Amino acid sequence: MRKTRFSEEQIINILKGVEAGQRVADACRAHGISEQTYHRWKAKYGGLNVNEARRLKSLEDENRRLKAAVADLTLDNRMLKDVLSKKW
Repeated sequence: MRKTRFSEEQIINILKGVEAGQRVADACRAHGISEQTYHRWKAKYGGLNVNEARRLKSLEDENRRLKAAVADLTLDNRMLKDVLSKKW
């Protein structure tokens, strides 16, 4: 997955600029993003401040690591059950 060029702080500042009265098209053009990207950011970061956005990102990373750990353990468990179920 590609890493974004913008930090959470920059994204929130762009969103707040539009909330302050700047047009969406002008903000997107000034920062070199598409309107689709703006709306995706608004859905994800709308109404958050910088600390909340950083916390959200850290929780998403932790959730990703935990899901990978569960997947590995599930695979190990299934392999062990398959080995034990065979008659020798």
